[in-house]
Amino acid sequence: MTLATDVTHCDDLMKALEGFRGYATPVLERWGSCLAARLGAGCRLLVAGNGGSAAQAQHLTAELVGRYRDDRPPFSALALHADTSSTTAIANDYGVQEIFARQVCAHGRAGDVLMLLSTSGASANLLVAAEEAHRLGLSVWALTGPATNPLEGTADDRVCVDAATSATVQELHLVAVHMLCESFDRAVERAGRLEEAGR
Repeated sequence: MTLATDVTHCDDLMKALEGFRGYATPVLERWGSCLAARLGAGCRLLVAGNGGSAAQAQHLTAELVGRYRDDRPPFSALALHADTSSTTAIANDYGVQEIFARQVCAHGRAGDVLMLLSTSGASANLLVAAEEAHRLGLSVWALTGPATNPLEGTADDRVCVDAATSATVQELHLVAVHMLCESFDRAVERAGRLEEAGR
C-alpha cells in the first residue's frame, strides 16, 4: 500500500464523516432515547451482522451490558452471532439464511429492538431476521451502507452511510455505535434524575 493510498483512504473517510454528522445525529439521538426507555422497562436489544458488522454488533452489546464511559446499571443486549453453537447448528439444520431469524424467534418479544448492521444492506440472513422481527412485534433498526438497499427498505428506522467503500462504511458504523451509546447514556442519566426528583 502506498502513502497516496493511505491519504486517499483518510480523505474519503473525512469527506464521508462531514455529511454523516448531519444526517445520522438526529436518528442516533432518537435511537438512544428510545432504547433507554425500552431497556429501562425490561425490553432487550438484539443485534446482528455478518463479518466486520458482527464485530460492530458485539461491540455495541458489550457497551450496553458493560459500560460505555461512566458506570451505570447493565442493560440486556445480545449479539446473535456470538452464540457459535446455536448459529452453526441452525446453519447446518435450517440453512444460513435462518441463523438470525430463528434466534429472534427464540429471544425476541414485542417491544424489543432488533438492530441489523450491514455494509451492503442485502444480506439474506438479515432480511429474513427483519421479517421475523416484524412478525413478533419487534422494532427493526438498520445501520447500512448507501441507500437504496433492501435492508433499509424493510426497517422501521435506518441510518444509511453514504460512503464509497465498505471499509469507510464500517468505520462510520463504529462512530454510529459510539454516538448511540452516548445518546443512550444521556437518556439513562436523565431518567435517573427524574426518578430521584419524583421521590
